[in-house]
Amino acid sequence: MAGKPRLHYFNGRGRMESIRWLLAAAGVEFEEELMKEKADLEKLRKDGSLLFQQVPMVEIDGMKLVQTRAILNYIAAKYKLCGKDIKENALMDMYIESLMDLGEMIMHYPFKQADAREKELTLIIERATTRYFPVFEKALKDHGHDYLVGNRFTRADVQLLEAILMVEELKPDALSKFPLLKTYKGRISNIPAIKKFLQPGSARKPPTDEKEIAEAIKIFY
Repeated sequence: MAGKPRLHYFNGRGRMESIRWLLAAAGVEFEEELMKEKADLEKLRKDGSLLFQQVPMVEIDGMKLVQTRAILNYIAAKYKLCGKDIKENALMDMYIESLMDLGEMIMHYPFKQADAREKELTLIIERATTRYFPVFEKALKDHGHDYLVGNRFTRADVQLLEAILMVEELKPDALSKFPLLKTYKGRISNIPAIKKFLQPGSARKPPTDEKEIAEAIKIFY
């Protein structure tokens, strides 16, 4: 019997959080090897564990996977969180890439200089509510299904919920003009595996704070 996937990263969201989300949504238990100092990262580099000298890295099925998208693609395929055909997968990939663009903005936001954060926050909310959320609201309206792609639960649903919750941490009423997304959020949040992940004490990481910023800088810079 294969062991649990082992995740190598620091104790923060960063580029690993979507991986945690997807494993949790698939009902897969995992372990985390959390780096606490630069020496932990250097050890992984020196022992050949990191193909491109970068984390996140996930040990799974006898492999040491790196590159966030490659890891997410593998997990989605392994646990059947993809569309039913290449057209649905193309649509899913377009949605996911947009969500990763939004997530990238949110991930970098706490690391911005204090005098630039207000402008960046305004941009994030503007992009979420005028570029991204309207597309997903329309998709739900047009096809009338419970899920974003086809009528099946996919990786796109996991990453959309993750993005919605991150935006709401910055602007609690972000879904006020998107009633279908609001209902969708409640529906996906109540899928048992996701509901468990959203409970206190799970592997889900809290929003990045000053302590985690300092820890990340100490490890990566």
